[in-house]
Amino acid sequence: MPPLSPAEPLADVLPERRPQHIAVIMDGNGRWARRQGLPRIEGHRRGVASVRRIVEEATRLGLRQLTLYCLSSENWKRPARELSFLMHLLEQYMIEERQTLLRQNVCVAIIGRRDGIPADTLREIDKTIQLSAANSGTRLCLAINYGGRGEIVDAVRRIAAEVRNGTLAPEAIVESTIADRLYTAGMPDPDLLIRTAGEMRVSNFLLWQISYAELWVTNRCWPEFREEDLHAAIRDFAGRDRRFGGLSGS
Repeated sequence: MPPLSPAEPLADVLPERRPQHIAVIMDGNGRWARRQGLPRIEGHRRGVASVRRIVEEATRLGLRQLTLYCLSSENWKRPARELSFLMHLLEQYMIEERQTLLRQNVCVAIIGRRDGIPADTLREIDKTIQLSAANSGTRLCLAINYGGRGEIVDAVRRIAAEVRNGTLAPEAIVESTIADRLYTAGMPDPDLLIRTAGEMRVSNFLLWQISYAELWVTNRCWPEFREEDLHAAIRDFAGRDRRFGGLSGS
């Protein structure tokens, strides 16, 4: 990340102490709406505004990657009307924010299974991915119809097929063999995992990739999440002693 000017809220946080990849479980849209006396779908609409703010701030800070948990594989249990609205919001975001993302040099990617996502929504997602593929700024990775266990299952299936075909020996399987067959192949693991709405669980999100991520939880629901909350998470991360199994200061 580039150094910030003295007027910036993170000016005193050294670039090497800041996370390069932040993943976010965007929770609490429905609870926020209920507290405001609004329908759940209004919470999702306001959640998109938070996405817009945080993506813009991530690019301004020079974050290498921002991964957002948009729709889990378990979310298909929700009412059909709510799911349809979520797909509409996603499609609308891809259309309305496309030029802004391109102007900000953002590279868009998605992880998750494509089945179940409407064709019109996929078309707009794929268009944005294609147009932004050569961008060299922040990678915005959207987890859609995503589940960490399902991702590992898909990776194991790929490995099993390669073993069966004779292109991979079982004794040659190491951690990188699995990592290279996950949806996130080629992406860095998250340094920091943020969860909103005060929930103390990872909800089947990036189970392999967050092995050494720092966790930061806020009671704010996602529609309430602001740039200063992101700054607070980064500042807290910078003050932690990350040992990766070693001794402090080693």
